[in-house]
Amino acid sequence: MNTHRINPQELSSRKLWQLADTPYRDEISSDELSDVIAELAKRCHDLNKLQEIDQLKNMQRN
Repeated sequence: MNTHRINPQELSSRKLWQLADTPYRDEISSDELSDVIAELAKRCHDLNKLQEIDQLKNMQRN
């Protein structure tokens, strides 16, 4: 049994994707998988916000 708890905030996005993808799913609990997916969703949301900000800056330059 896996007694080590994964802290998704400490992992790179690449490692999170690996954990969320098969065959790594068998190595973590369903709670940990949920945490990994939530962290990826948060990072994607943050990336979208950053892209929107950058687009706004580009529009203001024109």
